[in-house]
Amino acid sequence: MRYRILGGTGIEVSAYCLGTMMFGAAGNPDHDDSIRIIHAALDQGINFVDTADMYSAGESEEIVGKALRGRRDDVVLATKVHFPMGEGPNRGGNSRRWIVREVESSLKRLGTDWIDLYQIHRPDHRTDIEETLATLTDLVRQGKIRAFGSSAFPAHETVEAYHVARQRGLYRFRTEQPPYNILARGIEGDVLPTAQRLGMGVLTYSPLGWGFLTGRYRKGQQIDLSHARAARAPERFDPSIPVNAAKLDVVEELVKLADELGRTLPELAIAFAASHPAVTSVILGPRTMEQLEGLLKGASLVLDDAVLDRIDELVPPGTNVYHPVGLWSPAPLTDPALRRRPLGDRAAT
Repeated sequence: MRYRILGGTGIEVSAYCLGTMMFGAAGNPDHDDSIRIIHAALDQGINFVDTADMYSAGESEEIVGKALRGRRDDVVLATKVHFPMGEGPNRGGNSRRWIVREVESSLKRLGTDWIDLYQIHRPDHRTDIEETLATLTDLVRQGKIRAFGSSAFPAHETVEAYHVARQRGLYRFRTEQPPYNILARGIEGDVLPTAQRLGMGVLTYSPLGWGFLTGRYRKGQQIDLSHARAARAPERFDPSIPVNAAKLDVVEELVKLADELGRTLPELAIAFAASHPAVTSVILGPRTMEQLEGLLKGASLVLDDAVLDRIDELVPPGTNVYHPVGLWSPAPLTDPALRRRPLGDRAAT
């Protein structure tokens, strides 16, 4: 396993990161089995583990904490904060009030005195970014976290946070965690170049495109919309919807390419994500030991320029075949009032 420096922090992390979203009630409810998977990943050289407070309502952090007993010093541990962790106001977001409270909860669930990388899971436009950065800076100075980063932030908000940190004498985001895969390459045009310019590490998630790059879903084959992920979000899998049909068309060509290489589609997909120079580590999110072993088989795969050119022909650089899950959408695109003048002010005369 190769190791890379994480966003100028001096911390060395493996080129693969073990994501734990699927451990707990939302995926694999067997704690002992999940712990075995985590240990297997560590034994293969992965030293980077990523979780979040909201994964299975804190259960994922608890599982990770159990797994790292006796091995904590050997692991770079990352978690996240932002999403609601209960009913009522002030139980989510990026405010000082919530972050200061929730970091203590994460430390307790993880069974550790410090978090190596504490990430803001999503932007929060109700909270001034200076408030968030100041809070995170205090946590670094208190020794509760070693560094902090963002997740699914648009490039312009990353730049804003960088300049606020410089102007106010605060620590800055050291990493960004965006979705990135062959079917969702939009971040190549702004997020990844911005991270490179600012010296940030990048942890990419969803390398298998919400399951479409596993090879499990194929054109012309019936997709069971009542099972697993398809049951939770059938609109993302229903082949009668044009965007899903477009994904299936690309998948057919990618399967052919993987076959020519003598590799599986997941191996091809993960190698693609790892090939971008801005990407520090690719997050793998297995639910079972079999899935982990299958993903690790492609660790040595190198995609040459000819293969990457073929992929560029199928999905041009900087384009998305679909809108990635969790990717931030600008408020003017989701709120009509922000892109429409008052009715009486729309005419030119």
